[in-house]
Amino acid sequence: MTDEELTALTQEISAEKFQKLFKHRASFNQRLRTTGGRYVLSTGNIEVNPRSMNDYGRQEVIDIVKHELCHYHLHLEGKGYKHQDGEFQELLRRVKGTMHCRSLEQYRLKQKKRYQYTCKSCHISFKRTRQLDTRKYVCAACKGTLKKI
Repeated sequence: MTDEELTALTQEISAEKFQKLFKHRASFNQRLRTTGGRYVLSTGNIEVNPRSMNDYGRQEVIDIVKHELCHYHLHLEGKGYKHQDGEFQELLRRVKGTMHCRSLEQYRLKQKKRYQYTCKSCHISFKRTRQLDTRKYVCAACKGTLKKI
């Protein structure tokens, strides 16, 4: 699906579910990592994570667009457009939208780099997320030298 097709889909959903026009652009944004989409307040545009389309298909994109259109129309009307606002929650229920998109777990739960060290003297082993300078640090238990595994 191209950005033009996404904009056309967004206009169609807006007319059908909200009975209002969508006058801005909708596009895919590769830089979105942990969210399915976003409504940009300053420009009025809607951005959708392309991984949602690739992983879950067209229906997931439709659900994301409904959610973002709730933000869009309420913001333009000067009403409560934030997640905690009652007007937002009511409109989302009325158009049968979802509060959250399906999980993008493979991106959210990416394996962090883990470093494993062992003491040369007492052979205690431990893991760290950050890399240690083994010339600078010593074992906390016996003050022995460390070795990176």
